[in-house]
Amino acid sequence: MTPIVVALLMLVLTVILVLMGLHISVALLSTGILGLMLILGDFGRAVRVLGTGPFYSVFNYEFSVIPLFVLMGLFANASGASKDLYDAGFKLFGRVKGGLGIVTVASNAVFAAVTGVSIASAAVFGKIAVPEMRRYGYSMRFSTGCVAGSSALGMLIPPSLLFIVYGLLSGESIGTMFIAGIIPGLILAATYSIAILAIARLRPRMLGNPSVPEKILWREKLRSLGKASSIGGLILVVLGGIYAGVFTPTEAGAVGCIGALVVMILKGKFSFRNLQYALRETGLTTAAVFLLIIGAQIFSRMLTVSGLVDVLSRWVVALPLHPKLIMAMMMVILMLLGTFLDVTSILLISMPIMLPVAQTLGFNLIWFGVMATISIETGLITPPFGMSVFVVKGAVGQEVTVEEVFAGSMPFLLILLATIAILLAFPVLSTWLPSMM
Repeated sequence: MTPIVVALLMLVLTVILVLMGLHISVALLSTGILGLMLILGDFGRAVRVLGTGPFYSVFNYEFSVIPLFVLMGLFANASGASKDLYDAGFKLFGRVKGGLGIVTVASNAVFAAVTGVSIASAAVFGKIAVPEMRRYGYSMRFSTGCVAGSSALGMLIPPSLLFIVYGLLSGESIGTMFIAGIIPGLILAATYSIAILAIARLRPRMLGNPSVPEKILWREKLRSLGKASSIGGLILVVLGGIYAGVFTPTEAGAVGCIGALVVMILKGKFSFRNLQYALRETGLTTAAVFLLIIGAQIFSRMLTVSGLVDVLSRWVVALPLHPKLIMAMMMVILMLLGTFLDVTSILLISMPIMLPVAQTLGFNLIWFGVMATISIETGLITPPFGMSVFVVKGAVGQEVTVEEVFAGSMPFLLILLATIAILLAFPVLSTWLPSMM
């Protein structure tokens, strides 16, 4: 077999192993080593890659940003930040038709700037937002669909774990990627909110029969804003420090981590049980991400040695198609992968192949990273395997079916697709703010 045929077989085998339930990192490691062995014809040389590959894959100071931001999000969540944000939003917008839906979107947007993980947002607001919306008469379909749909903000609004991984894979500045996600994230949050207002006016039955809360005094509104201000201040310090060049993204993660710990202490939520839980979850998450990165690097090395990436890049560039149409085709592939793989795995599998193509076509890699991120997020609410939908279903329990959550998230899926089209047509929306740094 030629090296290219071996690489293609390893790609197919990887997908089969993942669909069979094997952990993606193990699948990448095993097929990468097997592919190298078949290409090089030397089992010893292939296995020796394991001696140095894992070390040099993660031996990078910038990788420390991953556990720092994960720990920051866990501390912030333990402090009760998500509930404070929701309470403040409810008291400000609860009397507007569809107001609780807008509150959910806004709270998810702010919470995304703390955790940077969509699945975390879906799980948290499945527990917080859905019961509140149901209590005020919103339908279960709309309530769960709103939570699942708005969870897509988690990987777009910085700091985003997906932007961190993309930056490490592409060589782009992580801070630049963070800044690039701000305008697209705000556009998505705004279009979600406008769509909810339109549904409330044009198709009010979709919302259920929401009641209007009693008038809330401004004193109570200001008090609720005061409770949520600590997290708002934390976000401002972290992102403002990166944008102003006061500290690097890694240093920002450390500052945010300490800040979130202080917030947890000031709110009286600190306990050794919470501390132990946050540290354990950070360790588990970091280990899982690092193992994925190691597997992806070895798999990527196998693809490079085979020559498949070069052949594929030349073939794509030779296609008689407009470059943006090729970009759209790559985004569709990422959306489909997003329906059954976790978001980090998709980046690690696809970028070794797609990045050389994007570079050859002359795409701005910052724009490409934003497009890839939002496309992968779209897969999280796309039937039949949208991961955010199943997380919301798990958080709510037997009160709702998966079909209902998918049905409720359809308007948000359409908005995501429209936003992707806008960002594809106008790359400046992703690149203008980074260019001002």
